[in-house]
Amino acid sequence: MKNKFNITILLIFFTASATFAQLFVSDVSKKGTTAAPFLSIAQGARATAMGSAFVSVSDDQSAMFWNPAGLAKTSGFGIIFDHTKWLADVSYNYLAASYNLGDLGVIGMSFTTSNYGEMNVTTIEEPNGTGETFSARDVSFSLAYAINLTDNFCIGFNPKVVYQSLWKMGATAFAMDIGVQYRTPFAGIILAAAITNFGTKMQLSGNSNLILVDLDLTSGGNNDQIPAYLETQSWSLPLNFRVGLGYTAEFNEQNKLTVAVDAMHPSDNYECVNIGGEYLFMNLIALRGGYSSLFQKDAEGGLTLGVGVKQEVLGNLGLRFDYAYQDFGRLKDIQKFTVGITF
Repeated sequence: MKNKFNITILLIFFTASATFAQLFVSDVSKKGTTAAPFLSIAQGARATAMGSAFVSVSDDQSAMFWNPAGLAKTSGFGIIFDHTKWLADVSYNYLAASYNLGDLGVIGMSFTTSNYGEMNVTTIEEPNGTGETFSARDVSFSLAYAINLTDNFCIGFNPKVVYQSLWKMGATAFAMDIGVQYRTPFAGIILAAAITNFGTKMQLSGNSNLILVDLDLTSGGNNDQIPAYLETQSWSLPLNFRVGLGYTAEFNEQNKLTVAVDAMHPSDNYECVNIGGEYLFMNLIALRGGYSSLFQKDAEGGLTLGVGVKQEVLGNLGLRFDYAYQDFGRLKDIQKFTVGITF
């Protein structure tokens, strides 16, 4: 009976997601046509090192980014901090924490912010700079909830608020992530799917839109300093649909191998496949590798590598450190660091 329930829910989710994804099928990549593109930047060094093939095997606090259903696998209290050295000297920080409420499920929160640095203000009259500086900012805050509906099926939700600012302008949006994970009757195999960033559009507004205009250029002596605001266009968030399959082979209590594959359908790019693997040795050191953006047109790079170390100290206090390297082709490479604590 439970298996029938699990399969029914999973089929409903997959059918609805696949139908919804067809609305965005296109022969054009649509790169640069969404707001808040930082929402598509991978979070968590472990997942990144596995080629971003993580929707089926997510089981730590970074699950709030990949598949909130995976949060149901966490126990006790856990927190991770992730730092990404992105392109063009831009960096991103990601903080996520969760707490297991027992039979009531798991709650979590995450916070993402960016650092673009200071940039010079330029105008048509002063292309070399006015002496002023400005900055841009990306912020996302979410509150997540996940629960095991049965022994083999879990579901998770991750509502969030998204904010972007550029000099004296800002925009806000609200979005939802939802995901499921199903442990199949076949030993070690998990099937999962997730939809992320389904929400409202973003439209920049603020004092940077303010201009002074002359309503009648043919007349003299009239007020030529009428304040007006430029209207900006609204843009959708980078909606993403992922479906994945994961397999874990446990050789003994301390050594296991995990392999995973994800198929990804983004609203602002071509479809692609991510693959990755992780070998955990002595329940202490993890070696990881993968390849992202397989079969995607015009993709830059894709090779990912990483290592992780975890250790329990002082009883139930667990410490972990993860590192990931991602090749980005002509744009060189990206490095990511994650530290975590559980108890």
